[in-house]
Amino acid sequence: MNRKHERIAGELGAQAAERRTNGGATRDSGASRRRGPALEDAILDAAWDVLIEHGYHGFTYEAVAARAGTSRPVLYRRWPQRDDLLLATLTKFWQPIAVPDTGSLRDDAIGFLRNANADRAPTITLMSVQLVDYFRDTGTSFGELRDTLLPPGRATAFETIVARAVERGELPDVPRSSRVVNLPFDLLRHDMLTTMRAVPDESIGEIVDEVWLPLLGVPGASL
Repeated sequence: MNRKHERIAGELGAQAAERRTNGGATRDSGASRRRGPALEDAILDAAWDVLIEHGYHGFTYEAVAARAGTSRPVLYRRWPQRDDLLLATLTKFWQPIAVPDTGSLRDDAIGFLRNANADRAPTITLMSVQLVDYFRDTGTSFGELRDTLLPPGRATAFETIVARAVERGELPDVPRSSRVVNLPFDLLRHDMLTTMRAVPDESIGEIVDEVWLPLLGVPGASL
């Protein structure tokens, strides 16, 4: 990792450590003496630490068990495959981003991108590096991983935003491809991965006003 990735990894690791401390569950307390949800939380916290420090290549049952203070059989019983443990870990730490409901399609879109920019920039830039082996081995992409982490049947943020706009009469009720609907977040993620930093607010405005709204055919949008 370069210095920027090391800094991001350190920030995420510190946040995870703070969550464990605030919850009263530290490594010194001994994960192996806990049972049920408490043990599972300790394991997933440890798994997250291993992932951000060592990447997918170093994300092994041995490393996670040692970090959690438990044994490999405990992990195997819960997650028979390493990727099962990986997805459980990412699911815990990949929390939903708040979707604004302002009554305006444009304001909802910009508000969500700002929330995503603040919440996801460190995680996305780090995961793009730490999960490169996972994407290569599985032949998947970051977008596919994001879809996997969504609860079954749950709409994406921009599917929700567009559906609300249709209900308000801001948009006609016509078929739209998933690519078009979710384009703003895809472009935001692309900028994050390209620059390895949060996206300027000016760029968020351009994504919505100069690309997405004209693509949706919103009257008065920039062309």
